[in-house]
Amino acid sequence: MNFTLKLLVAGVALGFAASSQAADPIKIGVSGPFTGGSAPMGVSMRDGVKLAVADINAKGGILGRQIVLVERDDEAKPERGVQIAQELINKEKVVATVGYINTGVALASQRFYQDAKIPVMNNVATGSIITRQFADQPENYIFRNSANDQIQSHMIVKEAVDNRKFKKVAILADSTNYGQLGREDLEKALAEKGLKAVATEKYNIKDVDMTAQLLKAKQAGAEVVLTYGIGPELAQIANGMEKLGWKVPLIGSWTLSMANFIDNAGKNGNGTRMPQTFIQDPNTPKRKAFIDAYVKAYNPPQGRMPSPVSAAQGYDSIYLLAAAIKQAGSTDGPKVKAALENLSEKVEGVVTTYAKPYAKDDHEAINAETTVFGEVKDGKVVLAK
Repeated sequence: MNFTLKLLVAGVALGFAASSQAADPIKIGVSGPFTGGSAPMGVSMRDGVKLAVADINAKGGILGRQIVLVERDDEAKPERGVQIAQELINKEKVVATVGYINTGVALASQRFYQDAKIPVMNNVATGSIITRQFADQPENYIFRNSANDQIQSHMIVKEAVDNRKFKKVAILADSTNYGQLGREDLEKALAEKGLKAVATEKYNIKDVDMTAQLLKAKQAGAEVVLTYGIGPELAQIANGMEKLGWKVPLIGSWTLSMANFIDNAGKNGNGTRMPQTFIQDPNTPKRKAFIDAYVKAYNPPQGRMPSPVSAAQGYDSIYLLAAAIKQAGSTDGPKVKAALENLSEKVEGVVTTYAKPYAKDDHEAINAETTVFGEVKDGKVVLAK
């Protein structure tokens, strides 16, 4: 074979290799609880993510490559989340991961992505510390597009104290990282108003009787109960108040919108209020299209998403990542992180339209202006008035 022919063959081979590489799928991890008490959030998030990926792939993918999701059930267990993170990074070679529903799982797991310089998009977990866990390091790979607990706690306290003029508040929070960090944020927000809770009570996951905690709050003269917990146990609070014949408002974090609170509390949940980034209301063309696509694809009971907030934020998280990968022209972690911190194009989501949502020192896409109050009314969440 003469030299010219060798060059030609080598060039063709390189062309095939480059073409093959360009066609390799972009692997994105999806980590959340798809079983257990947190499953309504995890499944809704995953399903929202899958809708976004289907939309993007139908339009040619990103950089001419299709997105492939690598889904893992972390069971809301930090130790399981750690195993999954290592698997997704070392075996699956994901370029990013979206998810994390539970604050404790996020805090235990995302350090592996930080060390590997792979971006994480927390699309549901709300612990205020999540995006600041590595704030002391030169580069931070942890992002979020959900309303953190600092935002929510201030909204909850403002609703209870400023808007509804209650001075005696009780706090009921579960014993998880989520519940206890949220409790701390509520206490700080109350302190800014010169107030302290008249009762602060803790309960465990799977507790089915809140009588002792509620009696202490009632006997302390609480005029309102503020909550931080997950759906099934929150329903026990509402049902316990009914059993005691104690009628005071229930205001808490966004998880009061979960189907397993609304269904288990029944009429006892009516009037409950919580911060929301998304309510299942087709009040814009983008939201209508998203809701219609979700209901068509997954056929949820009564057409109601198990956790609309989780579904919407899951959907948007993929579009934010896709915009960064496109802008970076690469799936290289540091380049994608840098693009996220300086997105040049607006990203139209179902929660909001994101215009420069992140900066180097601010990895929170959602603020108080993006968040509204929802209210449980006859089996669904509506905009509070």
